[in-house]
Amino acid sequence: QVQLVESGGGLVQPGGSLKLSCAASRSVPSINTMGWYRQAPGKERELVATIAIGGARDDADSVKGRFIISRDYAKNTVYLQMNSLRPEDTAVYYCYAQWRSAVDMTDKESWGQGTQVTVSS
Repeated sequence: QVQLVESGGGLVQPGGSLKLSCAASRSVPSINTMGWYRQAPGKERELVATIAIGGARDDADSVKGRFIISRDYAKNTVYLQMNSLRPEDTAVYYCYAQWRSAVDMTDKESWGQGTQVTVSS
């Protein structure tokens, strides 16, 4: 199993920046995609951004031009640099990883515990 631990959340004023980090518990060459989802109060969890092992990125329209996802393969860590933050970005942000089990060769998913991001003046 791959365990994910997020960090970097907090309170930020509108227009500010914040960087989230998510570290995997072990090195797994078969981890294909890592990324971030978020869930605001009363809303469904939604995709923020993902990055595949080949470097392909997929960003939600609401964050394009403001958020940048990156990945450090040596550290098994994915980052989310958030700029020009808006109050509507307030949510719990969850790290995500999609990987293939070496035991049964099936695709698996792992989720972090979540980190709170609050954008308020």
